[in-house]
Amino acid sequence: MSDKALNKSTNRSKQKSSKPLSKNAQKYLRGISHDIKPLVTVADKGLTENIMIELDICLDQHELVKVKLRTDRETRAQHTQKIITATGAHKIQSIGQTLTIYRANAKKPIYELPK
Repeated sequence: MSDKALNKSTNRSKQKSSKPLSKNAQKYLRGISHDIKPLVTVADKGLTENIMIELDICLDQHELVKVKLRTDRETRAQHTQKIITATGAHKIQSIGQTLTIYRANAKKPIYELPK
């Protein structure tokens, strides 16, 4: 991933950083995410600038996004950390090769989270 894309994503995450989600909110989002298909797939090329840009767009439009990570376990953990820190999203769930993340959209919220 280029420095330009990382800086752009990092700047957005600083702007959109928020408090941690409550357990009830995480539970609610996990329930909703069962019916969602993965929107972004990370394959053998890893986290590229285009993937981070696409992920940022998906988070702005959908708030709740599933990411398919087609790599081994150690690389998945590294990619998960990079995605969360670069986008400013919350990790909702990680099962096998599927990661579910959430980032609230302040302008057009889709989900009203329980407290």
